[in-house]
Amino acid sequence: MITQGISFREKQLQHTRVKAAYEEKEKTVQDYFKAAGISYKGFSLFIRAFKSERVVEAWVKADQDKYQRLVTFAFCTSSGNLGPKRKEGDLQIPEGIYTLNHFNPLSNFHLSLGVSYPNSSDKILSDKKHPGGAIFIHGNCVTIGCIPITDDKIKELYILAVEARNNGQQNIPIHIYPSHLDEKGFSALTEEHPGSPHLKFWQNLQPIFEDFENTKKLRPVKVNSKGEYYF
Repeated sequence: MITQGISFREKQLQHTRVKAAYEEKEKTVQDYFKAAGISYKGFSLFIRAFKSERVVEAWVKADQDKYQRLVTFAFCTSSGNLGPKRKEGDLQIPEGIYTLNHFNPLSNFHLSLGVSYPNSSDKILSDKKHPGGAIFIHGNCVTIGCIPITDDKIKELYILAVEARNNGQQNIPIHIYPSHLDEKGFSALTEEHPGSPHLKFWQNLQPIFEDFENTKKLRPVKVNSKGEYYF
């Protein structure tokens, strides 16, 4: 993607931390692609996170029709509990269907990738005046609602995101779940959180999780007037 004569990648490389990340980690990222048998050029990216398992997954596809899981990063630490973010200051990591809405090469947490909270569902279901915001996947090892994966690993994920955007992918999806929402995972949530006010919300997320698990494809997700997700 070319903007005013300079590519997104070239623009990002003007920043010291991004340049250093490429110098240190691009070969590592390319090796992930070689191991998976996927082309490093022209790929699309999908980011998926699980709060209970405390992992961030990077899925990619190039010429193939379906996404393949490329690499998994561990949360360095976490905050809040299982359940969606609903108010500023609640320390919750959001849950839902988001996109990457900001690249911050000058982050206070080394490098950071913005999560589009509050989305249209959150704006209906969260506190109307103070839903919170500024949610990122970032470096370092501190959080009050973001997902930190260390300075070392954010370099790799940041490179993946820059390359995907440079390939023309304007909407990089980020799905954040309380846990794996297959039958076993959902049963565990029900058992561990009986009577939780979040069970209906998790049940609403379950078909989206299962659809991707079954197809390894991403269908467009919409939000109705009640803040519920649907295909």
